[in-house]
Amino acid sequence: MTTADRTSPPPSEPAEAPSHAVGRRGFLGYVLAAPTLVAAADLNLTAPAARAEGLPPVPSPALAEVADLSDLLEFSAAPTANLITVTVNTDGTVSFELPRAEVGQGITTSTAMLIAEEMDVPLENVHVSLADARPELVFNQITGGSGTTLSTYTPIRVAAAVARGRLLQAAAVELGQAVATLRLKQGVITDLLGHTLGIGELAKKAAGQRTEEVPVQLKADEEFSVIGTPRNRVDALAAVTGSKKFAMDLKIPGALPTMVCRPPTLNGKPGTVRNLDEVATMPGVTDVVAVSTGVAVRAETFGQCIDAVRALDVDWKPGTIEGKSDESVLDELRAAEVPLVAPKGDDSVEGDFTFFFRSNSALETNCAIADVRGDRAEIWSAQKNPIVTKESIAAQYGLPLSAVKVHVTEGGGSFGRKLFNDGAMEAAEISREIGKPVKLMWHRADDSRQGRTHPMATSRVRVGVAGNDVLSYEQRHTSVFTDFSHGFGEILTASAAKLPIADATFSQTIFHYTQTMPYGFGATTMLLNETDRGFNTGSMRNIYSPDVVTARELIIDQLAARMGEDAYEFRKRFLQEERLKAVLDEVVKTGGWGRSMPAGHAQGIALHNEYRAAIATLVEIDCSPETVNRRVRDAVTGPRVTKAVCAVDIGLAVNPRGLEAQIMGGINDGIANALTSSLHLTDGYFLEASWDNYFYTRQWNSPPELEIIIMPPTTGKPGGAGELGVASAQAAVACAYARATGSVPTSFPINHGTLSFEPKPNVPPMPESPTDGLRHAQ
Repeated sequence: MTTADRTSPPPSEPAEAPSHAVGRRGFLGYVLAAPTLVAAADLNLTAPAARAEGLPPVPSPALAEVADLSDLLEFSAAPTANLITVTVNTDGTVSFELPRAEVGQGITTSTAMLIAEEMDVPLENVHVSLADARPELVFNQITGGSGTTLSTYTPIRVAAAVARGRLLQAAAVELGQAVATLRLKQGVITDLLGHTLGIGELAKKAAGQRTEEVPVQLKADEEFSVIGTPRNRVDALAAVTGSKKFAMDLKIPGALPTMVCRPPTLNGKPGTVRNLDEVATMPGVTDVVAVSTGVAVRAETFGQCIDAVRALDVDWKPGTIEGKSDESVLDELRAAEVPLVAPKGDDSVEGDFTFFFRSNSALETNCAIADVRGDRAEIWSAQKNPIVTKESIAAQYGLPLSAVKVHVTEGGGSFGRKLFNDGAMEAAEISREIGKPVKLMWHRADDSRQGRTHPMATSRVRVGVAGNDVLSYEQRHTSVFTDFSHGFGEILTASAAKLPIADATFSQTIFHYTQTMPYGFGATTMLLNETDRGFNTGSMRNIYSPDVVTARELIIDQLAARMGEDAYEFRKRFLQEERLKAVLDEVVKTGGWGRSMPAGHAQGIALHNEYRAAIATLVEIDCSPETVNRRVRDAVTGPRVTKAVCAVDIGLAVNPRGLEAQIMGGINDGIANALTSSLHLTDGYFLEASWDNYFYTRQWNSPPELEIIIMPPTTGKPGGAGELGVASAQAAVACAYARATGSVPTSFPINHGTLSFEPKPNVPPMPESPTDGLRHAQ
């Protein structure tokens, strides 16, 4: 983020309106009135004039090239940056409550690194926890869009720099020395004579008696000793030893296991429960009650909950997609496609692609603990949008906002799933109904059949060609409606997103703020149309980009072939951004592009730019008969990606090791999307019921050779990484498959038409647990 330079005004001037320069790395911060040292940033500054003065309207296809979703996330967070504080404790540690959700992406580690860098304290002495819902932060407590690090990078550093400066001032008084003669390193301040003071000794002395505004200078990049160095995750030991606490690990007094008997078809509603009294007397069961989403059972153990749910006999009312199937939804999408404008001719290249439903498939199923009474409510859950949860519960149950507490717990995966608060709201409803605390957990089958999915979509592309030039590029992406009812972090936008007109506006806004055309292809139009609001969809990892980019990159290969050019050389000829050319060159060089390969084997390359970042991926695929036809029990086999090389430029990587992990995950997502993982819709419900028949990338299907190249810092600030790796990986796999088989794939995943498992029944909703696990382990 570029900001206007400012310094503190004279005392006679209002503190909130400083305007003159303090230098390129100069910022204003606050020392807050508190018992120990508490510091915050002041970033409530005017957005850069070039971006603030009249952004182009949403329909512009080039909008994301002027100001993208990352810009929106950063600008919206800046006004409340001064409400996020760094605290120095008397034991020498530093505490920070991060107003984001840690769901495995490693942001607690990168946040601790920022503080350790700017304060010169040991990384292990920085303790990052997750903040409860804080409505005063408005748009500054939503985790999504790969926006955490890029929007908190400067505010956290400024707050830490304020604390560092204040500690040095306090030490100067204690030691009777000038601040300039002191050195702070590893949490210890040393003077020229060798006298030392730990920051814990100064925590109270440096505290503010009143809130003060102070100017600070941030470290220059060349001074970094923590930022940009590979670090292990601060929570790694807790994760591998099982001591890390997720929502279901918390022991809240009286909160007993709770599960819900859900309808056989998507979003059906409960009618008569024919055997409610009988189920209520089953072993361990304490409560059975009908709620808006099904019939809830509370018991002493989750096993008893499952037994009770399986025993319920419910008369279900129809759901929102009754009778629909893959085929009928595809017909709806075809009918909703916006026509291509350019006439089809001998000089045009075009493609028509279909992308089936995919499960959100977070490792941790939807879950929450709730204790809701007549005068108060308290929630514990991994929430990426906790302000909306707090405000929604207050509104729904007529409670003052101060009577609702939402505690954000660490989560086991999300991929967009935890942007939605349906688990927390459901737990609140059950607790309110029975007047007792509940520990709600969804079954894996609930997540697969009633949870959030990536929408089914089609993408049509037509490119006008004249000789060796590309004159026009049109892409029409048509999707089942993408639900953005989580809004942008607070209840007003969340409510607006549910309105019949506004919801479409949200989709268009996200689409146009994320989609760019990296190639100089003349007149370019990329349009979105959405239809069918009956599904539970979500902004799954990388939202629209994986499908849009896959369609585009397949067409790029066809254009190159049409013009008799190498696919790499063709891309480089038309690329407009140097960062993209650099990552493309790197994967081509490192991956050995163009090397001779056996029959049925091929390479594929693809690239993508988003989140202020650039990425290119090269893969090698094995489509030989012996690989495609190999047998794996109850699984989709088919081709295997044998090698993946990825070059990524996110500007500045705060933690290169964490960036590598994110890109690895994105590559496996891309492989799954291209080859094996999808949901099969039949008669109003999805056939998949767990990971044993939802075929995310398995160990035997992931590349044995994997190399991730992190490019040198190019922008001086971090871009987004959490979602970046999916689109280029998915597209590269698709391109490699086309080259290996000689046939361009048009339906994804390519094995969607193969149903390699026997579907489990949808009544009862929870399949019977297997009893032959030992046999399957052979």
